[in-house]
Amino acid sequence: MGDPDIIDNMVAEWRSARPDLDDEAYDAMGTVGRLTRVGLLLAPLIDRVLAERGLGRGEFDVLATLRRQGEPFTMTPTTMSRLLILSPGAMTNRLDRLEAGGHVQRAHDPVNRRSVLVTLTPAGRALVDEALDAHTANERQLLDALSPTERRRLDAALRRLLHVLEE
Repeated sequence: MGDPDIIDNMVAEWRSARPDLDDEAYDAMGTVGRLTRVGLLLAPLIDRVLAERGLGRGEFDVLATLRRQGEPFTMTPTTMSRLLILSPGAMTNRLDRLEAGGHVQRAHDPVNRRSVLVTLTPAGRALVDEALDAHTANERQLLDALSPTERRRLDAALRRLLHVLEE
């Protein structure tokens, strides 16, 4: 165990206020508390790097989703909203902003005129590639406190947790 952190203090306060809980409850409280706090602390550090490129995290996620598909960098809004766990309305708002900026283009699907296809424009591709380079450099720096072995162990544990939570 390392030096005590703010979560250790919170758990100690709960131990005092609720001594009837068992050790597993306090352990779970500590783990979830740390995961939550890490997410809250990481968010503005990630957002800053994307904002320097004129992107919010939501817009970056849309551009990155299209970019990962490979040529022709095209998907339906419905497929993207499922992948990004977004409502159709939220997806439309993001696409509206990205289309206004010239980063994506929407067109009717030639196979199914009732469907729309979203395509990454060359400007959108250049932007997402630049943002990704800065984003991954930032992520590496943010994780410098962990050794490669610690990162792999953390990754494995979080992967297991995600599988359970996503079921």
